[in-house]
Amino acid sequence: MAPGGRSAAPGVRLVQKVSSTRAFAKIAPHVVPAMDRTVHRLTRGKVLLSAKMLPGLVLTVRGAKSGLPRRTPLACMPEESGSWILVGSNFGRPGHPAWTGNLIARPDADVSWRGTDIPVRARLLEGDERAAAWDAALKFWPPYATYQSRVEREIRVFRLERRKE
Repeated sequence: MAPGGRSAAPGVRLVQKVSSTRAFAKIAPHVVPAMDRTVHRLTRGKVLLSAKMLPGLVLTVRGAKSGLPRRTPLACMPEESGSWILVGSNFGRPGHPAWTGNLIARPDADVSWRGTDIPVRARLLEGDERAAAWDAALKFWPPYATYQSRVEREIRVFRLERRKE
């Protein structure tokens, strides 16, 4: 299944296959976020190149240690309720991505979603709630299963919900 529950087009299947490779895991963390941050800034928050394959947002969360704002472009799984699921896969690399530790330490954050800044609160999912979100994420983007198979850590899954200011 492709994002959104429809059958995957040949281009999407190719991207899923490529994104499951170890070579992609080595290169992508250095190239994809930098490219997304630049395009997002130049288009005033209206475009994320990676969102052409998967829905994406830009997460702004304060650093757990520094307290400085950290902007990270991320793939996301939008939910009908208006919340988002984020998967801390780190492209199947051993450590948790830094943004996940920042969200655990400081769950109040902001997302730029389709050109709109939205205040959110993050929740690390556990137990049955995590299992249900993980199953939905695997249907949404099957390469997550490959990423999990490469690492001993349990990949963190978060739900971001809009918060009232």
